[in-house]
Amino acid sequence: MLQILRSNERGHSQLSWLNSYHSFSFADFYDPQKMGISVLRVLNEDVLAPGGGFAMHSHRDMEIITVMLAGELEHKDSLGNISRLRAGEIQIMSAGTGIRHSEYNASMEEPLHLLQIWIKPNQLGLPPRHQQQRLGMEQGNQLLVSPEGAGDSLKVFQNLQLYRMVHPGGTLQLPELKEGLGYLHLIGGSLKLEQETLETGDALIIQDTRPRLQVVETLDALLFDLPTRH
Repeated sequence: MLQILRSNERGHSQLSWLNSYHSFSFADFYDPQKMGISVLRVLNEDVLAPGGGFAMHSHRDMEIITVMLAGELEHKDSLGNISRLRAGEIQIMSAGTGIRHSEYNASMEEPLHLLQIWIKPNQLGLPPRHQQQRLGMEQGNQLLVSPEGAGDSLKVFQNLQLYRMVHPGGTLQLPELKEGLGYLHLIGGSLKLEQETLETGDALIIQDTRPRLQVVETLDALLFDLPTRH
């Protein structure tokens, strides 16, 4: 089964300092058909105006992943962490029993562009934690997060693998999906699937098949290898 989800079908919210697109129901955007897929609950694409950001707020029992695309994010949390997250870096935060944090565009001149992802954990009541690292990949497939923190990936408390895929052209070889369920989100570029073209912001649900995908324009994408039992 293959299902294309178009960028213009995403929810959208606009504030003076925030322009946000929601792949799944979030905040004031609610669609009972878009409550996430498997353990992937939130996928937001956010652009923060210079100096804009989210004041200190709380989370619990969620794995929160931030992928920086452009700019510099200032992170502070109730664990005492104060850090800067820059383009080409990734952060994961286990909210666990409860964590408070704030996120601001560190620049007063340039906008900031990021993806924020929420994953339902396979354990509740975990100790809160925070990790981040640089991706360091130019082309190919890179494992960003995994249950074991394999290689240079960050550990996530869920049976999930997240890959970033950067490919200049030709046939796209997807990693084998462990349980046959995947979600491919295009950060940039375009893909050809039979007679359909997927563009920036589009997504593809993949289940029990290996699609033939051709890169039309240099691809930058995230691939979620998702559990079917959760």
